[in-house]
Amino acid sequence: MKNIHFEVRKTNLGSTEFRSTPVAALPDGQIRVAIEKFALTSNNITYAAMGDAMQYWQFFPVAEDPAWGRIPVWGFGTVQQSNHPLIAQGERLYGYFPMASSLDITPGTIAAAHFFDTAPHRAALHPVYNQYMRCDSDPFYSAGTEDLQALLRPLFITSWLIDDYLADNAFFGATAEPTRKGIMLLSSASSKTAYGTAFQLAQREGIEVVGFTSPGNVAFCESLGCYDRVLTYDQLPQVDANAPCVYIDFAGDAAFRLALHTHCQQLKFSSSIGATHVDEMGGAKDLPGPKATLFFAPAQIKKRSAEWGSQGLAKHLVQAWTLFVAKVGTSTPPWLQVHTHTGPDAMLATYLTVLGGKGDPRVGHILSLGTPSA
Repeated sequence: MKNIHFEVRKTNLGSTEFRSTPVAALPDGQIRVAIEKFALTSNNITYAAMGDAMQYWQFFPVAEDPAWGRIPVWGFGTVQQSNHPLIAQGERLYGYFPMASSLDITPGTIAAAHFFDTAPHRAALHPVYNQYMRCDSDPFYSAGTEDLQALLRPLFITSWLIDDYLADNAFFGATAEPTRKGIMLLSSASSKTAYGTAFQLAQREGIEVVGFTSPGNVAFCESLGCYDRVLTYDQLPQVDANAPCVYIDFAGDAAFRLALHTHCQQLKFSSSIGATHVDEMGGAKDLPGPKATLFFAPAQIKKRSAEWGSQGLAKHLVQAWTLFVAKVGTSTPPWLQVHTHTGPDAMLATYLTVLGGKGDPRVGHILSLGTPSA
């Protein structure tokens, strides 16, 4: 038996290969999960673009050649083989996987709804990414919405945490003036994490939500109804230069970041979330105004878990998720149309489309390599 992995060269994300590795005998205490489906979005490109800086490459290292990496994705799998007394063959799991046909996991303490992979190479990495949800007991799980969960759940959790973080910090003073709204400026407005954030922000008082996008995505962003205004990047001068504002950067475009920091004289906070514009990535040094600060979602999870408890945090998230996924699933036109792709050729074509930022924002991609081959 062999496991198939999709790998990319860390210094050139457009250079790819499929690598087959032998499937070894499963040690005691481990489980082997057949990876049945996973989502591929611009968020996964961010994982790759920030693979070294944020340690994403360490989750599924390529021992044969460290110059290559395996991009983490969110998806579903079924326990194909179990040598663990508390996890049965056939159990369905949701979590963090490589773009591969299977994954061996070393479960730690087993809870009703989840467990953590305690493999030594993952021990120092954040537990949020090491957690695998047991679908039978997962409060987020619904069998009929697996594709939406794979596509949107991790992104929406990040969106919710961004909104919560900004509110937790009183929007850094951008909403302090009672006679004018604070402006939340979001780049890459058509991306799923951005419009999830806009969906949350739109429910708050005293805020104007402005999305920046490419000309071809303006109509899509406007159709969502969660942006007060949608502008193209060259329409930045239409933003009042003296209005209190916050920049939430999903694009990672260094030139636009500099232009915005220069134009917005009352910029209260600048947060870097992702890198959908991979080719335009650059440093954030010597910017006018506030320092561009990298947002790390697990830190806000840790803070809220300490304040509310894990069950309290889960309650907030599930309530918000239920509202969001209902909106996505019932809107006309639909916010998201799921396209499924199976096999190496389809996976490569889809990856290159997403990497190039050429995809339709209304389309969500679900991929599968299939079970390990003989």
